[in-house]
Amino acid sequence: MPWRPPSNDTFYRVIVRTGQFLRWALRLDIQATGLENLPAKEPATGPSRRASPGKGAVFAITHFGYVDFAVVELLLWRHTRAQLRFLVHQGAADHWLAGPAISASGHVVVGYADRSDAYDAAVAKLRAGEYLAVFPEAGVSRSFTVRECRTGAVRMAAEAGVPVIPVSVWGAHRVMTRGHGFSLRRSWRAPVRLEVGAPIVFPDDVDVEEATEALRGTLQAGIDRCIAGFPLQPEHGAWWMPAHLGGGAPSDAERQRLDAADAAAGRRRGSRQTK
Repeated sequence: MPWRPPSNDTFYRVIVRTGQFLRWALRLDIQATGLENLPAKEPATGPSRRASPGKGAVFAITHFGYVDFAVVELLLWRHTRAQLRFLVHQGAADHWLAGPAISASGHVVVGYADRSDAYDAAVAKLRAGEYLAVFPEAGVSRSFTVRECRTGAVRMAAEAGVPVIPVSVWGAHRVMTRGHGFSLRRSWRAPVRLEVGAPIVFPDDVDVEEATEALRGTLQAGIDRCIAGFPLQPEHGAWWMPAHLGGGAPSDAERQRLDAADAAAGRRRGSRQTK
């Protein structure tokens, strides 16, 4: 088990500064629309935003690549010097190097089986005024379309009385994603586009299934607009484009089949570990 240091905002700021340096070094072209939908800037009271009860928010982010989280954090940091707390899977928290960094950054770790503690911790952070980032798809979508979403983002926001802010990210998957490792050639001056949707407030008695499906539609609509304004013209069959647009990514039906195979393999591994 990796060392788990306590949450430390100074350490988090070092991580953010490192991300800013890497963005500068790679000359990443990160542009966003809908900035008016981000939380209002607050008066500076220190080197980073201080959480204030009643001012929390859930950021629901699309998940096509491994650096989606970073570009959203950099965007929010530039806007209001806020530190996003992410819901992170236990597998990442168990990594010998990533684990201590996740702990020191104050993220919420979701366990392999029991997720109730993580849910309660997330709601507590939201009520305290933290910004919490969630990937509703609960994994990278290899079809590069928004896949089925879990209801956690809607449920947490409704219970904590905070809005959900949808964020669609397109282009970051070209830097690094499942099956395609980091490439300096692809990453140099790589364009990344984000669309920040209008905040959504849910009542206590919200139909979470219906609201989650609507959130999925909002995220996909944002992706569609990002693609429409993307500066690169892909060649036919480009691996980073979805199949319905002539790309080489798996179709949605194929993605569902592959996801089901992954889930089955995970269940088999889990049953062997418990014997």
